[in-house]
Amino acid sequence: MADKVVFDKPKVELHVHLDGAIRVQTILDVAKRRGIELPAGTVEDMTNIIALKEPVTLTEFLKKFPLYIHVVAGDREAIKRMAYEFVEDKAKEGVIYVEVRYSPHLLANTGVEKIQWNQKEGDVSPDDVVRLVNEGLREGERAFKTKARSILCCMRHMPSWSMGVVELCERYRDEGVVGIDLAGDESLSCEAFPEHRKAYEEAKRLGIHRTVHAGEVGPPHMVREAVEVLKAERIGHGYRTLEDPALYKELLAKKMHFEVCPISSKLTGACNPDFTKHPVKTLMRDKANYSLNTDDPLILNSTLNCEYSVAHDEMGFTEEEFKRLNICAAQSCFLPDKEKEELVNSLRTAYGMIQSSGF
Repeated sequence: MADKVVFDKPKVELHVHLDGAIRVQTILDVAKRRGIELPAGTVEDMTNIIALKEPVTLTEFLKKFPLYIHVVAGDREAIKRMAYEFVEDKAKEGVIYVEVRYSPHLLANTGVEKIQWNQKEGDVSPDDVVRLVNEGLREGERAFKTKARSILCCMRHMPSWSMGVVELCERYRDEGVVGIDLAGDESLSCEAFPEHRKAYEEAKRLGIHRTVHAGEVGPPHMVREAVEVLKAERIGHGYRTLEDPALYKELLAKKMHFEVCPISSKLTGACNPDFTKHPVKTLMRDKANYSLNTDDPLILNSTLNCEYSVAHDEMGFTEEEFKRLNICAAQSCFLPDKEKEELVNSLRTAYGMIQSSGF
């Protein structure tokens, strides 16, 4: 997609997956170093294989990850490199604060059910993955002046991982990890897998911030489950909330934050492919609390600038709305209060708005 800039002011991004934001050149470089054969040998050809061009189902979308994730999983150098490069890429997009999420278990190669990447190269545990990502993000932050923090993902289909994810959030909360997420197939509810509910109860008890993928392709009651059972502070996607007017009104009143990803929602079949009918237009009209995000820019072949271009050109977003939604993102981020206030005020200053002592 064309990387046109329609909003050249500082931005905040809250919903982007590290394993869906790797540079294709990095995949090629690591594959060559490790002797892993890929279906193509150039950036252009691999991009054509990985990236979506037309809307598909979420299931088809998820089939893109196995095309390349085995190249970097379990490789210390690759994990740290992709975190560092991620910050550089976000800095180029004008992002001054980003929360990037990933599953430590899916990037590891040991002690993980059904994950047996490249065992011969030595053990890389989920704990190792978090340390390596933290190091890459810190080095990127120093080099590119974009603040980067991370959110660790539980996976709906692997409930046995969830309590371990909470433990990692607690262990690394002072080293860059700011929250927990639940991602994956929304047909797998917490009624069927109570381990997720227990993990989120423990996260709340420990004061760990919580977001949940819900209402992307699943029904509105999955959003209600995220809010009422898992005590989510933010909702990843949440488009189907609008199908339940009472729930939508309730979450509007609570100023629940929706992490919206327009291009993703089109290409995964989560929303009507006609952007003029996208649910985010309703959020804009109602002055809801939401943000614009890239989700998986590698697979979507997009950038944050692409998201803003779509919002501007096809949905009628104005510069004032871009400013407002970025303030909303900053106010809803998972930073400690003092850092959050500094972030909000830095945006207000950059936007020529009157600073507030509170946030």
